[in-house]
Amino acid sequence: MKLKHILYFTILFFASSTAFSQSKDVKLPPNWYNLDLVKDGYFGISTEKAYDELLKDKKPKESIIVAVIDGGVETKHEDLKNVLWTNKKEIPGNGIDDDGNGYVDDIHGWNFIGSKKGDLAYDNLELIRIYRELQPKYRSTIKSTVLDSTEKEEFALYTKVTAEFGKKYDDADQTFAVISIINKMLDSVGQINHKAIPSLEDMERYKADSEEEEQCKKIIRRGAKDSGSMEKFHKEMKDAYKQYDVMLRYNLNPKYDQRAELVEDDYSNARERYYGNNDVMGPNADHGSHVSGIIAGERNNGIGINGIANHVRIMGIRVVPEGDERDKDVANGIRYAVDNGARVINMSFGKGFKWAKDVVDEAVKYAEEKGVLLVHAAGNDNNNNDVEENYPTKYYDSPEAVAYKKAHKKAEVNPMTFRPGQNQMQGNGMGRNYPAPAVKVVLDTTKFNLPHATNWIEVGASAYKNDASLKASFSNYGKHTVDVFAPGFMIKSTVPESKYEEFDGTSMAAPVVSGLAALILSYYPELKAQDVRTIILQSVVKPEQKVRRENEKGETERVTFKELCVSGGIVNAYQALKLAETYKTK
Repeated sequence: MKLKHILYFTILFFASSTAFSQSKDVKLPPNWYNLDLVKDGYFGISTEKAYDELLKDKKPKESIIVAVIDGGVETKHEDLKNVLWTNKKEIPGNGIDDDGNGYVDDIHGWNFIGSKKGDLAYDNLELIRIYRELQPKYRSTIKSTVLDSTEKEEFALYTKVTAEFGKKYDDADQTFAVISIINKMLDSVGQINHKAIPSLEDMERYKADSEEEEQCKKIIRRGAKDSGSMEKFHKEMKDAYKQYDVMLRYNLNPKYDQRAELVEDDYSNARERYYGNNDVMGPNADHGSHVSGIIAGERNNGIGINGIANHVRIMGIRVVPEGDERDKDVANGIRYAVDNGARVINMSFGKGFKWAKDVVDEAVKYAEEKGVLLVHAAGNDNNNNDVEENYPTKYYDSPEAVAYKKAHKKAEVNPMTFRPGQNQMQGNGMGRNYPAPAVKVVLDTTKFNLPHATNWIEVGASAYKNDASLKASFSNYGKHTVDVFAPGFMIKSTVPESKYEEFDGTSMAAPVVSGLAALILSYYPELKAQDVRTIILQSVVKPEQKVRRENEKGETERVTFKELCVSGGIVNAYQALKLAETYKTK
């Protein structure tokens, strides 16, 4: 791919990623998501107001266990070590399953993606695992091939994942080229000035020796402004390089699969329960630690941040590698949490394809029967979840759902010509095999009445300012499928080595809701999971103004929050606790 074509994609990349997104060229209070709109001017959830006005003379009645099913939790962090769940029935390090729960030395939780040989750090996307499974059977299939009904369904799925594979591979390859160019210039200018991170002034002084380099300079200047500083932009670019390198090496590589070697389970047995190890941190605990801090970072200890709940214990359950989580592990993670006393389970992960959804459905039903609340992130693709698949989901693959799917079967798409290993960078570098432009979908709302879990909250992400930019630009939404929104933009929380960083995502919004649920339950432990869900949804603050949303056509439109989620608003701790005080459980 020629340099001028890469720069062309660079310009498009930054134009698309910054034109609609919120600017980070702003200094926010580190705990803005706990602040109050009227009192403080930030659209937080009024946590501090609730503590000051509603809880100042009250004591929590119960310590609530919140399970964080994620990629790992730092157990030695200064703001987390005192709020971790500890299994008092286990004797640490004796190699014996003292409590007889099937998991040896599970002191702070369990890791379902590891073994005595180590931990699984990377994995494929689910669509790659499906592709790898079906490709030997259907790679030579043509239109005239005779298939039975089951094979037709498999072939339709193979066609879909093959097309998606091609698109994602092209996108990742092109974006990686963009990120590489930017990093190369950042490193070059830094070396010239004997600095690890060049300043904006250094970039200005650098004399570009080509039009392409001049364009790259402009993009770096713009990126630094949108990110809030050169230091933040530099870190974002280094993180992005690693992310896309991992995507191409592991996530989108059908030849990569270390599951059997490092986990040593019988993956063909989706109902196998007892495997893994007790390393709840794993090789990369950034995401799970950040989630945990939002929920329960030790309050008022004079360091770091204040989490939302003040009487809570974090149970670490590792099932998410750098890649897509596997349904078997998710199901086991939910069951482990329920069996070991969790009342709230946070799930800040998701994917567009399923593998063994039946075992996840069974685990969700188990949690529902045991009265455990599940909180799930809606996703970060600015998708309409009413239309797009996002797993796991509260909707069961019930007989009614199967019948509905058959009655509303979509027209089959033609097989795509993408074959991994072919050069995807031809001609002017535009990717091949993209699906046809989306046709406007007429939504049949009856599907939202199909059997589903009643102990589930789906969470979108909001920003800090009470104006048209209130919906986080990346956040998925769904008038019927996303329940609430919560702060998920520039959220500062805990990361390994007792550090703190700002992350964005519905992954950050979900633990805001999990923290709120735990806060409510700690003062009102008699409430059922469904009661807490009702209280949270009924106590949202509903913005009066319309907000910006980019629709399926890429057009910016203005909609009310009622078009974005079931409740039509953003969660609020103050209002939720007021409602909990008078709520009559059913």
